[in-house]
Formats: sequence, structure tokens, C-alpha cells
Amino acid sequence: MPNSIVHFEIPADDVPRAKTFYEAVFGWKIKQFPMPSGGPEYWGVTTRKEGEVGINGGLMKRNMPGQPFANYVAVKSIEDFLGKVQTSGGSVIMPRQEIGPGMGSIAVFRDTEGNMMGLYQPSAQEMKKKPAAKKAKKAKKKKRR
Repeated sequence: MPNSIVHFEIPADDVPRAKTFYEAVFGWKIKQFPMPSGGPEYWGVTTRKEGEVGINGGLMKRNMPGQPFANYVAVKSIEDFLGKVQTSGGSVIMPRQEIGPGMGSIAVFRDTEGNMMGLYQPSAQEMKKKPAAKKAKKAKKKKRR
């Protein structure tokens, strides 16, 4: 199905405390993620083994008071979807911004009920990888038949 939730982010006032909590409660693996120079510190959250159902996410220092937990929906064009958000009564909180070189872009909006949701657009490099992965998967299925 298009436009599925592909990532989550947990903001924390005390990142080491939150890291310890989520590792202890759920057994998640949380490791600091290398970010571009001058960028905010970020920790990758692995919630599943390769091939298992579910999504992985991130843990970060809270950027503003009351910053909520966020989900990110995969889209082909952030600009197109921000237009749909505004036309449908939502508002843009954070316009499109690049995550890091080759990592894609994100944006954040508020829906008609006051909830925040993120959009994620893969980089051009990542988009090129997807068709190749789909072809390999189809070829593998044909071999099994």
C-alpha cells in the first residue's frame, strides 16, 4: 500500500534516561547515529530483526516544549503532499528539509485535529535502488514456481 508509516521519532528531555528505559522495557537496540557536522545528535532505534514485521525509528533531544512522538509517512513528493495537507485543512509546521547527504528529506505538518505527522521523501539514490530490489524479488518468486 502506498504512503505507509516508515519511521518514528521519540523526543526526550534526557536522552540517556530514555535510551535506558526503551532498551530495558522492549529490548530495543539504540545506537548513536552519525550526523552531518553541526547537526543535532540522533540515535537510531532498532525494534526488529531483519525480515521481521515492524518499523525502526529514532531518539533525539526534545527540540521544543511539548514536542510529541512523531510518525513519518513515505511519499514520492513532499511538496505534493504538503499541498494536499493545506488544501484539506492542515498546516505546515516544518517545510521540507534534507536530512543529510543521500538520506532523503522530511517535513512536518499538523492535521485538522492538532496532531503532528511527518512526511519522508527518499533521496534520488534511494529511489533508484527500489526498482532494482523489486526486480530481484520478482525474479526470486519466478524461480520458486
